[in-house]
Amino acid sequence: MLPALKTQKQALRKSLQSALRSLDNIKEQSRAVADKVLLLPEFQRCTTVSCYLSMPSGELDTSEIVANILKSDTKSLFVPRISRNGTMELLKLYNRDDLETLPSGTWGIREPSYETECGPRLNAMDAGLDLILVPGVAFDRSMSRLGHGKGYYDRYISRYVESGRPRPLLVALALRDQLLTSIPVEAHDFKMDIIVTPDEILHQQ
Repeated sequence: MLPALKTQKQALRKSLQSALRSLDNIKEQSRAVADKVLLLPEFQRCTTVSCYLSMPSGELDTSEIVANILKSDTKSLFVPRISRNGTMELLKLYNRDDLETLPSGTWGIREPSYETECGPRLNAMDAGLDLILVPGVAFDRSMSRLGHGKGYYDRYISRYVESGRPRPLLVALALRDQLLTSIPVEAHDFKMDIIVTPDEILHQQ
């Protein structure tokens, strides 16, 4: 990464993360986004979906979406786990009780173990994914995404595609303050297919 681009990304992350922590209407915005996601034809059609478990503060709350998927008879939910070597895996979450017993991991986010009482947890690399609900610090109208700087999702999607599977549909979830006119990106950064905000739904042209 060019030094100037890296500096731009870091400065934008820092200013936005500070602004997001001070928002007092994240719950309200999160409900509006969840309502739109649940009505998306692409979401309604999918059977295997990954959704991140949100941080305790400063991030769009995904709990309503997660609860909806766990109640569904037609959908399987996969959530992130970060391994000790910094690799992200997406592992199956089976039901509400399973969710409630997850311990907090990185940044206070609940993470699944690799094993359950019944054996190994199903991995999305084996099951296949139709759709990934993607977090981020910022997005823009060209469908670009600025992540948290760890590269978890870009690396995961690259690995997934390199395994020979079709790329899942990438649906970004954004608060109003996270949709900007433009953001600094690199050639290897994946574009989003859909961005859902409290006010609108953007589609890749």
